[in-house]
Amino acid sequence: MSLRFHPLILSLVPLMLAENPKPPVAPKIDHREERHGATVVDPYFWLREKTDPKVIEYLKAENAYTEATTKDLQPFADTLYKEILGHLKQTDLSVPVKYGPYYYFTRTEEGKQYPIHCRRGIGENAAEETLLDLNALGAGKRFVSLGDYEISPNHQRLAYTTDYAGFRQYTLNVKDLQGGVVSEGLAERVTSVAWAADNKTLFFVTEDAVTKRSNQLWRLALGKSKPEMIFEEKDELFTINVEATRSRKYLLVEIDSTDTVEFLYLKADEPERSFQVFVPREKKHRYYVDHREDLFYIRTNKDAKNFRIVTAPVGDPGPAKWKPFVEHRADVLLTGIDLFQDFAVVREKFEGLARFQIHNFKRGSETRVTFPEVVYTASAGDTPEYESPTYRYRYQSFTTPSSVFDYDVATGKSTLLKKDEVLKYDPSLYASERLWATARDGARVPISIVYRKGFRRDGSGALYLYAYGSYGIPSNVTFSLSRLALLDRGVAFAIAHIRGGDELGEQWREDGMLMKKKNTFFDFIDAAEHLVREKWTTPKRLMINGGSAGGLLMGAVVNYRPDLFRAVHTAVPFVDVMNTMMDATLPLTVGEYLEWGDPNEKSAYDYIKSYSPYDNLEKRAYPSILVTTSFNDSQVMYWEPAKYVARLRTLKTDGNPLLLKIKLEPAGHGGASGRYDKIKDTAFEYAWLLSQVGITK
Repeated sequence: MSLRFHPLILSLVPLMLAENPKPPVAPKIDHREERHGATVVDPYFWLREKTDPKVIEYLKAENAYTEATTKDLQPFADTLYKEILGHLKQTDLSVPVKYGPYYYFTRTEEGKQYPIHCRRGIGENAAEETLLDLNALGAGKRFVSLGDYEISPNHQRLAYTTDYAGFRQYTLNVKDLQGGVVSEGLAERVTSVAWAADNKTLFFVTEDAVTKRSNQLWRLALGKSKPEMIFEEKDELFTINVEATRSRKYLLVEIDSTDTVEFLYLKADEPERSFQVFVPREKKHRYYVDHREDLFYIRTNKDAKNFRIVTAPVGDPGPAKWKPFVEHRADVLLTGIDLFQDFAVVREKFEGLARFQIHNFKRGSETRVTFPEVVYTASAGDTPEYESPTYRYRYQSFTTPSSVFDYDVATGKSTLLKKDEVLKYDPSLYASERLWATARDGARVPISIVYRKGFRRDGSGALYLYAYGSYGIPSNVTFSLSRLALLDRGVAFAIAHIRGGDELGEQWREDGMLMKKKNTFFDFIDAAEHLVREKWTTPKRLMINGGSAGGLLMGAVVNYRPDLFRAVHTAVPFVDVMNTMMDATLPLTVGEYLEWGDPNEKSAYDYIKSYSPYDNLEKRAYPSILVTTSFNDSQVMYWEPAKYVARLRTLKTDGNPLLLKIKLEPAGHGGASGRYDKIKDTAFEYAWLLSQVGITK
């Protein structure tokens, strides 16, 4: 399809330069499809033509319009950028991780966008060695992303993957850490990597060139042969991933769909042999495998919605030999287990908060790691050594910067190794709470909130509300340097832990997917209404944000309740749900039938269509909306937000701004890759949102 006969597009950019810029008007081109006996018309389908220069011209016009209408905000954005940067310790070191004869760590240096990966020997006077400098790799490039980073068991080689476009299309490279020679481009589209015990055999997974589904497992004997494909997953509902156990005794291939999981396993010192099936896949059976000594440990949802953990002998791991290790509990979600020679750490979640249960095999005892705040996030750190006597974990909250601890299993004590240094920050000035909103069906929805002390709950305050609510991914409470710019201007920040995430267990996840997906949207609306009712804010000062599937959330709630929100920032938003889910050639589509529903089935089609933001735009007033995306986004294609904005412009009856800001340069689903570039983007987004609620300095 060519758009060369549309002079409107050719005249768009000059309009942006006018004193009173006018928004671009996207041409309508008839496109029809028959679906379930009905004709569907999509006049903006043409925006999918990524290689057509007129599509680029139109997107540039959108950027020009956004730039022209926000030029007065730039001084405020610059102020926010400097303020956020003023909290950042630009030259810093990560906590070294002991692994074999080395300490591994990263360093950042002022003025450089990316971390530098280093190591040094255990000895007191050991010299530092640079393994990978992303600044050097990214020299002259607008984007660089490091995927896998795997040290060989003998510490003489580094396998790593890189992407320079933002499309999450990673190339495999191997560096000889003794001679410094890099073997580049060993394979394309690599999504995971693992070393065999011989230090020369690599197993890696590649993705399909069209759908980006990770579907092929390869074996590569370095210096001897070309890669050999040894397994292919042909069911389009499943993706695969390869990894080594911490014990380094086994290689595991996880074959995963939304509701079903299967594992393959192989002894790491027998890389030439074939992988074996652990337990054959069974619909809706999700299980996860790890190894310790003569046992496999299996986290399984068989007869256990929130999972239980069982053990099985390595010689015969079938279900007939499973023995209980941690029983199922209806109110506790078992999120994982980390295995070591002398202990195990069971990671749990209770009422949305993480807990660690330590099983000491030597003593036969159990202890629990406790945390001091009412809302926080605790997660596994990096403890690569199987023989380690300590367990590293990370802890942070809205008011406590990211902190690294080592838990000593013998003494039961946690030692703080490092708390991120935040410049010009006094935690005593801020407070956080856990609130509970009641959803329309009676469900209790947790809300985590933070504010600067002195915040007045009289209904006059501005509030920034975030949520995600999909794929069982939790919205964790984290510390943010940039968020201080909001709090210090009297804005409260809240996260609604809505259904679709796993905060309150697997049922919480299941109640926000498939034919129950609308619970996600209603939970968010009900949480927002709770905050208004309890006088945390008012609709005139309520800002909301979500990205990707959270962008779907933004589009849906704005369609349902445009009166409830003042300003919306929706990032890389999945807003054209119906059209995307009907196109099996797009990345993620088929595999996500189990998350959203298969629209080839009439009932699922009708349900998805009833909430798909693009399909439910109406002629009415909408809040102020900023849409951001990337041309090279591999997860949500750029045309979804572009089509959404184009159509909404023809329907909205208000005078509120509707802006599209798209990165046409290399960038990905997460936006820019460099840390300074990310801060600049955040500063602009904050400046725009704050300006909509009357805060301009």
